[in-house]
Amino acid sequence: MSIEAVIFDLGGVVIASPMQTFADHESRHGLPSNFINRMIVDNGSASAWGRLERGEVPMGAAFFADFDTELRAAGAPETLSSAAIFADVAGAAGIHQNMVAAIGKLREAGYKLAALTNNWHNEDRPDANTQVKGLFDVFVESAVEGVRKPDPRIYQIALQRLGIEPGAALFLDDIGQNLKSARALGLTTIKVTDPALAISEMETLLGLDLH
Repeated sequence: MSIEAVIFDLGGVVIASPMQTFADHESRHGLPSNFINRMIVDNGSASAWGRLERGEVPMGAAFFADFDTELRAAGAPETLSSAAIFADVAGAAGIHQNMVAAIGKLREAGYKLAALTNNWHNEDRPDANTQVKGLFDVFVESAVEGVRKPDPRIYQIALQRLGIEPGAALFLDDIGQNLKSARALGLTTIKVTDPALAISEMETLLGLDLH
């Protein structure tokens, strides 16, 4: 089956990943590399992060209190503040313009385009994704749907709204477990470690010039 649609994660693909901000705070507070992300993964879907991304709690005081509790339980010092971490995440969320240009080329070539993002509601910024929503035909957000990657249901929502079968979709994400779940459903996947490299992979796979 040929590719008819390209589905993009946002953070780490179209928008800068929060992982560098996490790393900056880890270094500043004497914590091991990947401490915060490992804690998030280890705490599972019932964690503060899981509830945030399913839209059960907004980014604000209640989330910060719960996330701080989890940080302390994992061994982080009192000086590490989740409010400070996520203020920096918001400030660092720049857009990868080369990926935006590639999305434009895909649209010109006739591909359907979707965003599939694990995100959250903000108490002070009701719609933080306004700047990129217009790039896509379909925009699927975990905090709106109440389900998050890598749960297969959120991929199925995106496929249904695009009107395609899994084999007709190419999916880009920077997190391995999200890609694994997509592949299990039959989607073709690209792991994004660098947007420029991912664009080159898309060019090879689709036979297009995306620059």
